[in-house]
Amino acid sequence: MQMIGVLGGMSWESSLDWYRLANERVRQELGGFHSAPILLDSLDFAEIEAMQASGDWEAAGALLAAHARGLEAAGAGLIVLCTNTMHLVADRITEAINVPFQHIADTTAEAIRSAGLTTVGLLGTAFTMEQTFYRDRLAQHGITAVIPSAEDRATVHGVIYDELVQGIVTEQSRQKYRDVIAHLVADGAEGVILGCTEIELLITQQDAPVPVFPTTALHVEAALKAAGL
Repeated sequence: MQMIGVLGGMSWESSLDWYRLANERVRQELGGFHSAPILLDSLDFAEIEAMQASGDWEAAGALLAAHARGLEAAGAGLIVLCTNTMHLVADRITEAINVPFQHIADTTAEAIRSAGLTTVGLLGTAFTMEQTFYRDRLAQHGITAVIPSAEDRATVHGVIYDELVQGIVTEQSRQKYRDVIAHLVADGAEGVILGCTEIELLITQQDAPVPVFPTTALHVEAALKAAGL
């Protein structure tokens, strides 16, 4: 397998799951003492969150591009970004490196198409739901993404930043997300994208009446396949 360069820490709660899932998958496939060849660059999320809040995506893109170059220089043959939101600056990263970049929205779109769906609900941070970068990427695969109402978007975003990135998981917030999912289904969603890596800490398939697409798990599978597993 090629060495996988992982841009993580945004937040480390979900990056931990990415790392765990990758190693569990390699152990499952190869057995014995095998584990995933990973170079993990865990950034300080406080710095990134400040850039998000101020809308300084140029600085965020430059920072992630520099870290991606560092991973490539250290021997990574493939780069992944363990956060949906920061794929807003994915183009800056791909322009900065000479190795493949595994885009999380592409892997999610492939899973949706394999399930035979064309219209899905999108849950994520306000940046992911309200800006078009993610929906536009899905549209390139023939997939229409619908987003929650303004009130529901505020609920989803608040739970992510006030709870999940802090490692707080509550049944009350799980029920709030179930309600948001029900609203999306009523609006025509045939499935739901868990489009923030932290959401998988809270929501599973059991919480939805339609297929859910866990972006962290899907991203891990695609990255390992691309790396040669």
